[in-house]
Parts: sequence; structure tokens; C-alpha cells
Amino acid sequence: MFNRKTGFVTSLLLLSATAGFAQSGSSQPVKIPQGSSLKLRANSVGATTYQWIKNGAAITNATQQDYVVTTEGTYNVVSFNAQGCASDISDPMQIVVESSSLIADLVVRKTSEAKAISINDTFEYLIKVTNNGSSDATQVRIHDALPPEISLEQIHIPTLGLADYNQSTKVVLWQIDKLNNGQSAELKIKTKALKSGIVKNTATISATETDPNLANNSSEDSKEIIGIIIPNVFTPNGDGKNDTFEIPGLDQYAENELTIINRWGSTVYQKKSYKNEWDGSSLNEGTYFYLLKIKSASNQWEVYKGYVTIIRGVNK
Repeated sequence: MFNRKTGFVTSLLLLSATAGFAQSGSSQPVKIPQGSSLKLRANSVGATTYQWIKNGAAITNATQQDYVVTTEGTYNVVSFNAQGCASDISDPMQIVVESSSLIADLVVRKTSEAKAISINDTFEYLIKVTNNGSSDATQVRIHDALPPEISLEQIHIPTLGLADYNQSTKVVLWQIDKLNNGQSAELKIKTKALKSGIVKNTATISATETDPNLANNSSEDSKEIIGIIIPNVFTPNGDGKNDTFEIPGLDQYAENELTIINRWGSTVYQKKSYKNEWDGSSLNEGTYFYLLKIKSASNQWEVYKGYVTIIRGVNK
């Protein structure tokens, strides 16, 4: 059955949600900004079903009176009445997606604390983002997926926007509604070292506007976690348990140096290539300052500072 017998005619309307008006199909292309959408409507009387067409091919499951367009192309529609009669195909409407004219050069930089870190130590990352222009950046999103070698301890309040953490994906999402041209913002993340090795962590940034330089939209930090655990107490009482200042994992780092200093600043023990043998002999119970130097796998000298307490108790 054809519309010539039924007087069944379909035209195509373009509905603008922002402006609140409708216009008929036109031979002139309709332009929409990148990332936006338009609603098309089949304008027919007595129709019950529809079939939308893009570039001459039927669109799967596009059988309602309205169809939302997000990609460019040439669109038509055919309407069907209750008897299954089809209208002629509507006049075409060409949709053109325009690239955004707004440009925002976003830069992200992620760095970790310079201090030496061993297993179970906490340290902070700093993420700094900057908009180098030339337009303001909107809907800025910074993603930071934490690697398995570290765990999240705390997200500090960012200087701009809001930050949240997804426990299941281990992703920190920092959102900034607007980052003005030339503006910067910072976020600090406190983490804990779980495993030894080189920990690589990358932060990425994106926004609504076109970015002319994607090379600075990601930043990777590499942090070496030394595979040692430094105790804060030992008990040299001759019972064969915890009688020396033993640093688990130190045997993996042959090039090391341990220095022990008392509360008056005097060196009471010093040893290169320390092998967990110091028992605090001739020293009183109390707390002492240690300085441990280790040459890491990256051939850098890492320095650890802290306090260790000697508790002798009762000799057995």
C-alpha cells in the first residue's frame, strides 16, 4: 500500500531542546557542536510506527516518532499507519558536527615525595594541573589509578574541585567544573608502600574543550620501594630472640652503612656493609637515632632516618 492511495505524508522536524522550537527539514546542513545532540521528529498524521534512516540505511531499533542525533550524516524517516501503509520517505536532513572552537591546553604533573621509602612506609603524591589556555577548561577530569604495590591512606582536600576514590577499581577521580585560563590546582594523595620494587603511577587529564597538545595530558611517576622493614625496638637480653638490631631485607642490599647516634649527638656505632649484628653492647637502655644508607637497585643512595629503642629486660 502506498501513500498515494491513503494521503499518508511524512515530513521531518528538527526539535531544539535548548531553544524550544521546531523547524522543517531543509536542504541546508544543520550544524551542531561536537559532543551535543539534536532531536528529530517524524511529523505525520495517523502514524503508529516509524523507521529512521541514516545515509540510506535503516537504523536498528530506531522506530519511535523521535530520534536523537549525535553523529553527522543524512537522516530520513518513513512512517507506517495501523494498516501497515508506508509514507514516502521524508525530505533529507543533513547534520554536520562542528569541531569545538574552544582550545584549552591542559597540563598534568604527578610527583612523589623525594624521601626514601621502604615497605610499610607512608608517602605522598602531588598532582598539579594547569590550564595553559587559550580558553577556560570545563568539566575537567583527572584519573589516577593506584598500582597494586601501594594502598590509599588519605585524599587531601584539593585546592579546587572535588576528589573521590573508588575502592574496587583503586581509581582516584578528581573533578573540576571549571579551570580558568592560566589557573592551576593541586591535590595531595597519601599512600602506603606494600611491596618492594619500582612503582609506576600515571595520572591523566581531560576536558570538554579541544586540547592542542595531548603529550602533556598524562604524567608518570616512578618511585622505588626498598624491600626492608626497619624496627623501632630490639631487646638484647641474651634470650636469643630479637637480641640485635635486625633489619629484614637488608641482606638484599650489600652496599649499606649504619650509624647510631645518642641523644647528645655522639656516634656510638658505625658500620659499613652492616649485617644485622649490632647488639647495643655497652650502651644503656633508651632511645637512639639511626641513619641508614642503602644503595638501591637504581644505583642511587637512599637515606633512612629514625629512632630505635633498646630494652634489655631481665637476662636469662
